[in-house]
Amino acid sequence: MTDQTVLDRIKNEVTTNDVVLFMKGTPVFPQCGFSAAVVQVLNYLGVPYKGVDVLQDPGLRQGIKDYAQWPTIPQLYVKGEFVGGCDIVREMAQTGELTTLLSDKGVAVQARA
Repeated sequence: MTDQTVLDRIKNEVTTNDVVLFMKGTPVFPQCGFSAAVVQVLNYLGVPYKGVDVLQDPGLRQGIKDYAQWPTIPQLYVKGEFVGGCDIVREMAQTGELTTLLSDKGVAVQARA
């Protein structure tokens, strides 16, 4: 069971930031291929986002899994809503669904040509 303070911290991150990526490592230095892939998608779309490194806090690493009831990391949140992990984000990016979701939520997308 995850500590309530960890769950409160997660809730604060996803509600005070438009786009949050809970990941292994940082956006500048991802520590796993799946996290790196989502960073690449977000950077390609030109979306401002906050990266949260779960490797810095074992409680957070487990807490984010409990929060979303999703077993893997990375996890992407847009305007407080859980979007998905690496495979879902990549698929949504390929179909254009991610751009639509971001735009519908009021998040500026500046995809590179």
